[in-house]
Amino acid sequence: MSKTIRIGTRDSELALWQAKIVQSQLENLGHKTQLIPVKSTGDLVLDKPLYELGITGIFTRTLDIAMLNHDIDIAVHSLKDVPTVLPKGIIQAAVLKRGNVHDTLIFKDNEEFLSSKKAVIATGSLRRRAQWLNRFPTHTVVDLRGNVNSRLQKLEDNDWNGAIFAAAGIGRIGLRPEEAINLEWMVPAPAQGAIMITALQDDDEIRAICKELNHEETEICTTIERSFLNKLEGGCTAPIGALAYIKNEEVNFKGVLLSTDGSKRIDVTRVKKLGEHHDMADFCANFVIERGGKRLMDAIKHSNKKTNVFSTKSLTEDQRLLFHEKVVVDSDDFIKISLNRIHPRFLKNEIKNVVITSKNAVESLTTNYSAIELQFKNIYCVGRRTKQLVEKKIGKVTHSENSAKKLAHYLVDYMEGSEVTYFCSDLRLDDLPTILEANNIKVNEVEAYQTKFDAVKIPDSVEGVMFYSPSTVQSYIEKNHANGIAFCIGETTATEAKKHFDDVRISKVPTVESVIELVNEYYVQ
Repeated sequence: MSKTIRIGTRDSELALWQAKIVQSQLENLGHKTQLIPVKSTGDLVLDKPLYELGITGIFTRTLDIAMLNHDIDIAVHSLKDVPTVLPKGIIQAAVLKRGNVHDTLIFKDNEEFLSSKKAVIATGSLRRRAQWLNRFPTHTVVDLRGNVNSRLQKLEDNDWNGAIFAAAGIGRIGLRPEEAINLEWMVPAPAQGAIMITALQDDDEIRAICKELNHEETEICTTIERSFLNKLEGGCTAPIGALAYIKNEEVNFKGVLLSTDGSKRIDVTRVKKLGEHHDMADFCANFVIERGGKRLMDAIKHSNKKTNVFSTKSLTEDQRLLFHEKVVVDSDDFIKISLNRIHPRFLKNEIKNVVITSKNAVESLTTNYSAIELQFKNIYCVGRRTKQLVEKKIGKVTHSENSAKKLAHYLVDYMEGSEVTYFCSDLRLDDLPTILEANNIKVNEVEAYQTKFDAVKIPDSVEGVMFYSPSTVQSYIEKNHANGIAFCIGETTATEAKKHFDDVRISKVPTVESVIELVNEYYVQ
C-alpha cells in the first residue's frame, strides 16, 4: 500500500503500547504508518465508575467518530472495551494473538488480609467487584478509576489492602510487581487480554491488510465470549465473565453472571469439538437465562432507576416480562391469606347453590375435602381464573361473571331456589349478600379463609399502584398515601380505590395481564 495507514488510538500508556504493536506488525509487512492519539470520554471522566456513566463504548466512541469522519484508517482497542455491536459501517478487521487473560491482585504489604474478615479492595469493574464479594462477602470494595499508572498511584496513596488489574495491561507496560497474584478463580471479562483492530467496512484494501495480522484461535475464542455477553445483553453495566480456550482440538468455555453485590451467582461450563462450537455461546447464555439470569439482568438494569409502578401482588417472571421498557416495576403481596378449617356440618348434605368469588376459597375447600366430598349441584363463581380452578379441582361451573355485583344480579334473575352458600373471606364487600338478601334470597356465609393486611411502605417515586381486590387497596392505605394512579383489576376494586385516589383506571378484563396492559398504555401514550 503506497499511502500511510493512520492508526487511531487512545493516548494512555497502555493504549499507545498496543497501537505500537500493531504499527510494528504493519511496518514489518512493508506498510507506512502514522499513530494518531485521541483522548476518549472514558479517560476524561474519572469521578464516576464506568457502569454509572451509562455509556456503551466509552473508550471507543471517539475513535469510531474519527474513523467515520475519515480522520483515521484503523483503530486499535482492548477488545474487552469494545461494544458487542459495532457502529454501522465499522467492522472487526483483526484480533492479535491474545495475552494473559487473568485478573491480577496487587497488594501493598502482604497477602495475609485474604484470610481476614475485614479488608479493602479497589476496582472500577463491576464484574471484579461482584466476584470478589462473592468470594469475600465481608470485605469492602471501593471504586478505582484512571489509567494503569494513576490507579497504581492511588493504591499507593490510600489505605487499601490491594487493587485488581488486568494482568495483560500491567504486564505490557512493565508495571507488574513480582509479588502480584493472578486470580485464576476469577472469570475474566469477555475478550480480556486481546487487542482488536477496527476498520471501515467499505475499505477493502485496509481490511485485506489487517487480515494478515489476525490470529484465528484468538478470534474464535473471543467471538464466543462476546457472543455470550451480547446474548445476555451485558456490557460495562453487568457483572458478566466469560473465557473460552482451545485445547486438544476442543473449545472449552466457562461463563458467569452475578448480582452487583455478589450474593447471587449463575455459572455455566461447556466443551465442544473445534468446528462444532458455533452454537456454544447461545447454549451457554440460554442456560444462564433459564436459571434466573433474565431476572438478575432485569434487576441490574433497573438498579439505578427509580421504581415508577408498584404491584400489590407479587408478580411472576413471565408477568414482569410483559411490562414496557419505560416501566420500572416492583411488587409485594399486600395481603396474606390464611385458610380456615371448614366444619363438616356445612357439607353434610348436598348443597344446591354455591357461590365462590376467589381462588382462595377454592384452595380452602380442596384443602379440607376431596372433590368427591364437595357435592354441589350449581356452582356460581366470579372471575375466569376462579372458574378454571373450580372446574379443575371441584366440578363444572353453572355460571360465572366478572364481578360479584354482576353475579348477584344474575342469581336474582336466574338461580333455582331461594338459598345460596357463600364461601368467603373474613374481609369482603357486602354487595353480593346485600343484593341477594334484598331479593329474598337467603345467604349462608361460610368463612373459608382469612385475609390479613401486610402492606409495605413504597417509595415516593412511585407514580402508579396496581390493585387486584378491595382488600389490597385497604391494605395499601394503612401504610401509604393515595398519590398517583390506581390501576385496578375490576369495578369492585375501582370502587374502593375511588375512595382514596383521584385517578382510577380499570382494566378491560379482570386479569393481572390486563392490568399490566393498562399500565403500558399509560406509559406509551
